[in-house]
Amino acid sequence: MKFLRRHAVYGLLAPFFLFFAFFWVAPLLEGLRMSFFSNEIFGEASFVGGDNYREILKDSRYFKALRNTALYTLSSLVLILPAAMILAHGLKSVFGKLRPAFQFLLLLPGLTPPAVLALLFLLVFHGRQGLLNQWFVLPFGWKYVNWLKDPDFILFALVLQCVWRWVGFITFFLLSGMEAIPKMYYEALQVESARSWHRFRWVTFPFLRHVILFCIVYLIVDAFALFSGAYVLLGGSGGTADAGLLMVSYTYQKAFTFGDFGTAAAMSVLMAPFLLFLLWVCFWGYKRLITVSLAKE
Repeated sequence: MKFLRRHAVYGLLAPFFLFFAFFWVAPLLEGLRMSFFSNEIFGEASFVGGDNYREILKDSRYFKALRNTALYTLSSLVLILPAAMILAHGLKSVFGKLRPAFQFLLLLPGLTPPAVLALLFLLVFHGRQGLLNQWFVLPFGWKYVNWLKDPDFILFALVLQCVWRWVGFITFFLLSGMEAIPKMYYEALQVESARSWHRFRWVTFPFLRHVILFCIVYLIVDAFALFSGAYVLLGGSGGTADAGLLMVSYTYQKAFTFGDFGTAAAMSVLMAPFLLFLLWVCFWGYKRLITVSLAKE
């Protein structure tokens, strides 16, 4: 019986590791293998070594997609995190039956499938008759914006869709972190007549650092994985002048539009170092922030 109890945990974890190996490790290894072979998906492919990687490094569209993805990720972080923090503070002060309703409304966009959300946003961005132009542009006497055709606004339209989708989810994470903060810390600052900014600086933010880090990592990974929302809005392309071309969209084009499966596999492999670097920067910045805070204390 002791042996069974001691090893029961491995039996419970076995299904997870089985699915993890089958749906993540195996495709990853197969993609890595494909990146060193020619582009044939049917029939026998020939080994080409690093030719696919050298071809990518000469591809200007690849670097355009990488630049767009980086700008998309940074813009999403800059807009979502402050908005979510403000909304979380607002929800924390709402009591009674209103708060669950507000929470549900904020979570609803994040629970909506990305393709369905993109179809709804076609009504928002659709030329002169789009809701965004009718409600926020034309009433001020400005010229209407063709959000999905003008290369100066295509990427911003994708960012707005991301903000609408995730700001409620991130608000929920931050609110959960705020609820876990012991009230005695706020009460101690109230005794000292501390202002709201001081309560946020010395209590809320230090306790939320790990939650904020989680939110940043979540948004970065989601930004690099964005596909269906951009695909539906831009009709499967990168938009005018490739202004909305993102990494996953271009990888999809390479594989299923141009038939360059080996090159697409190499692009997927090259995406991993950039993503890992960004995540390393996040964790390094988090540790650095903690070190500086402890030094000041």
